[in-house]
Amino acid sequence: MRIGIDLGGTKIEIIALGDDGRTLLRRRTVTPQGDYMATVMTLAGLVEAAEAELGRRGSVGIGIPGTESPTGGLIKNANSTCLNGKPLRRDLQAVLQREIRLANDANCFALSEAVDGSGQGAEIVFGIILGTGVGGGIVIDGKVIRGANAISGEWGHNPLPLPALDDLPLPDCYCGRQGCIESYLSGPALVREHFNRHGQQLDVAEIDRRASAGDAACESTLQRFEQRLGKALAGVINILDPQVIVLGGGLSKMTRLYRHLPVCCGPHIFSDVFQTRFEPPKHGDSSGVRGAAWLWN
Repeated sequence: MRIGIDLGGTKIEIIALGDDGRTLLRRRTVTPQGDYMATVMTLAGLVEAAEAELGRRGSVGIGIPGTESPTGGLIKNANSTCLNGKPLRRDLQAVLQREIRLANDANCFALSEAVDGSGQGAEIVFGIILGTGVGGGIVIDGKVIRGANAISGEWGHNPLPLPALDDLPLPDCYCGRQGCIESYLSGPALVREHFNRHGQQLDVAEIDRRASAGDAACESTLQRFEQRLGKALAGVINILDPQVIVLGGGLSKMTRLYRHLPVCCGPHIFSDVFQTRFEPPKHGDSSGVRGAAWLWN
């Protein structure tokens, strides 16, 4: 039995998978806010409760909104800031008395979709998260690529390529830089962009709905978003050349992206053909937690 946990900023989800990938158990709870030790004990409690309910012990993999430093084993780059600088894996191993595997949540998402999702059978899968933040994970031949600095797939903190006049001034990013892809392409960035240009405080789903109904302001906002996303992803494609890019996160639910992205990426691709597929996640919101379980695949 494989247990996976998706540690999010507001919720924690646990899943138990059988050897055949069948879901044996799934639970959710709220994430303790700003309290590291409460988070550790909540994670351990979820594992212990799941094993008690199922009557067996399992391997444990955890997806986190950051990554583990390859030098000191401390968490870095987590937008759940109470995790940063903490030895999360070591602390959990001490409580649960077993080895824990831990990976960035976008890596878990990509792994899930590569194993038995929309990228199944592909040599190279790039899984991206378009939500509160912008992240990514790379899976090659079924294996997550972590990298020398444990930052593989972090395309959201590259600068937006070829900024146009519409992209200026460069927005501030929480990482301390300016003009990061995440500061243009996250959900909050899209909402802020629409408000700043049109004075309408709308969420992403409503912007998408109104654009589909012919609202010119919402349509222009989404066209700018798609052009920026196309340029940003073209840079990744020119380096990785994945067969499949799987889109996750709240913005991936905009079905127009799957029609428009090939057109928006195409002019920036260094090739006479462009065959990369853009796919929604087969496992939807459950992909990250399933990928955490598959860290023991």
